[in-house]
Amino acid sequence: MGPPTDLQQVLDSEIKEWHFHIYFHQKNASEHQAALELRDAVLRLRRDGAFVAVPLYRVNEGPMGPHPVGSYEIWCPSESFVSVFSYLCMNRGELSILVHPLTREERGDHEVRRAWIGPSYPLDLSVLPVKSEMTPLQYPSLKLGYSSEAPQMSLEARKRLGANVERILEGEKEAAKAPQDPVS
Repeated sequence: MGPPTDLQQVLDSEIKEWHFHIYFHQKNASEHQAALELRDAVLRLRRDGAFVAVPLYRVNEGPMGPHPVGSYEIWCPSESFVSVFSYLCMNRGELSILVHPLTREERGDHEVRRAWIGPSYPLDLSVLPVKSEMTPLQYPSLKLGYSSEAPQMSLEARKRLGANVERILEGEKEAAKAPQDPVS
C-alpha cells in the first residue's frame, strides 16, 4: 500500500507545529557563540515580524534528553515553517540542526519523521515516550499551529485550486502530470 491520497485524511494528519534543535559542541567556544548569535538573530527577526519562532528560554549547556551535545529548541508553527527553515538553512554556519514535527508520537518524531540541516548526530531515543494522550500544544496564546482558529479552506475549494493548477501546468512540458483516478 502506498502513501495516502485521500484528501480529508491527508488534511487531518497535517503537522501544525515543529521543533528546530540547534546543536553545538559545548566545549567549543566558537560553536557555542555561533549558536547563541543565531538564537539572538531569530529573536530579533521574530520581534521585527519576519516569522513566528519561539526559542525556549533555556540553552542546554550539555547533553539533555535525547540530545547528545549542547542545544536549544526553537518552536515554530506551520504558518512560519518555510520562513524559519529557509532562514536557518541559509544562516546556520557550521551548526547542525535537528528538525522534527510535534505529534503525539514523540519517539517517532525524533526517529523516523526527523530531518537534519547539516551533519546528523545520534540521539538517545530511549528517553522519549512512544506515544502520549494529548496533541502537543505550545504557546496556545499565539493561536497558531494546533491552536489556530483561522478558517480552513474547504475540500471543494482545495479541489478547485488543484484542478486550476493542473490546467495551468498542462502547457509546462517539464511538469509531471497527476495520474488519472480509475473510473468506478
